[in-house]
Amino acid sequence: MTSECTPRFLASDNTSGICPEAMEYLLKANQTDDLAYGNDHWTARAADRFRELFDYDCDVFFVFNGTAANSLVLSAMARSYHSVICHELAHIETDECGGPEFFSNGSKLLTAPGPNGKLTPEGIEALVTKRNDIHYPKPKVISLTQPTEVGTLYSREELLAIRAVADKYDLRLHMDGARFANACASLNVTPAELTWQVGIDALCFSGTKNGLAFGEAILFFNRDLAEDFAWRCKQAGQLASKMRFVAAPWLGLLESGAWLSNAQHANAMAGYLAEGLRALPGISLMFPTQANSVFVELPPAVIASLRQRGWTFYTFIGAGGVRFVCAWNTTTVLLDSLIADIQAALN
Repeated sequence: MTSECTPRFLASDNTSGICPEAMEYLLKANQTDDLAYGNDHWTARAADRFRELFDYDCDVFFVFNGTAANSLVLSAMARSYHSVICHELAHIETDECGGPEFFSNGSKLLTAPGPNGKLTPEGIEALVTKRNDIHYPKPKVISLTQPTEVGTLYSREELLAIRAVADKYDLRLHMDGARFANACASLNVTPAELTWQVGIDALCFSGTKNGLAFGEAILFFNRDLAEDFAWRCKQAGQLASKMRFVAAPWLGLLESGAWLSNAQHANAMAGYLAEGLRALPGISLMFPTQANSVFVELPPAVIASLRQRGWTFYTFIGAGGVRFVCAWNTTTVLLDSLIADIQAALN
């Protein structure tokens, strides 16, 4: 039996370690010296692998974390007097400390509600047409989180419908892909089918939540928006002098296929946990489990009991409730232990 003081991590996939494939390539990159500031062959190889994976000659950049990725991309897509439309639960709205507004020098986030954490064409259009006078920040970008902050997914049909609204009002389309690999795995589609083929202009693709220690990839499918983006990264402190140590682990994920298998495993573990929770009396899942996150309503006494037993989880993400997140290294043994502890606390 695990002692009550031993932490057991399900708060986020950020708590997981480095997957073997990423570690292998990190060590390979450390065997010899190379050029600095992204001029090394590891960074070039990783960028080319992304182009192969997405079947598109996109511009590729690497930064340290997701907040920087989203904020810098949005600052490239919108001027200071523009606005960015996002869901009211979007990460850029609730969890990035004003980063998008800061890096864009003031572009405003306009939020809309939507079922299961998703924007709808109607919600977007309502914001765009609300006002058109010079006193209102001009809508310019739609930002979508895929999967959403509550673990749900936009289908290709939903994305195409949003692209139609974007075209109608001359809006650009940004995708926050903090768990983009999980979306591809769950929907069983290629990265291309979930991005440029449905009209996404730029994607922020997270590696941290997929088995890396750090590092996010930014892909511009609309290459006009990437003009001078390297300088934007430099100014923001996001140009790594030893960029090969950011890029090489990415190459480990891409060349081995671990980017997808890691996501498939995490999704499967979330499905396993969801099924186990549904079998418990009085337990209600808050949202469909479509990727690697499970949201569940638990009585306060059960929440307190789990914390006393060392379980880590968040209760402030998305629409509240308890969020459990599975990662590339989550095991059924760990999840069975959680389910047993919840069941014991319910009795």
